[in-house]
Amino acid sequence: QVQLVETGGGLVQPGGSLRLSCAASGLSFSGYGMGWFRQAPGKEREFVAAVSRTGSSTSYADSVKGRFAISRDNDEKTVYLQMNSLKPEDTAVYYCAATFVLITARENDYRYWGQGTQVTVSS
Repeated sequence: QVQLVETGGGLVQPGGSLRLSCAASGLSFSGYGMGWFRQAPGKEREFVAAVSRTGSSTSYADSVKGRFAISRDNDEKTVYLQMNSLKPEDTAVYYCAATFVLITARENDYRYWGQGTQVTVSS
């Protein structure tokens, strides 16, 4: 049974930082591209960042470029999202997901999804 479990969310002030983790089990982790998506209240889920199987390639939404960094540790079967310079508009539930595609921003390309972790940016 495939499981993706996100941790690291919470409440942070504008300008602060958080590091999200997503631990995978039940799948050959190094064989999957990994991505982070988010969904704000009343909005559709949107792409945030993706990383290739080896970690050599990454992709970011324009809204987070230069502030967020995605990385992975295949030995630990974990993908990370380092979020810096957080803004109130980054408030959302953040999901990690796994895909057979090398690297993609398309939600429909992702086969497995976690349950999400809440990130709230507020003073």
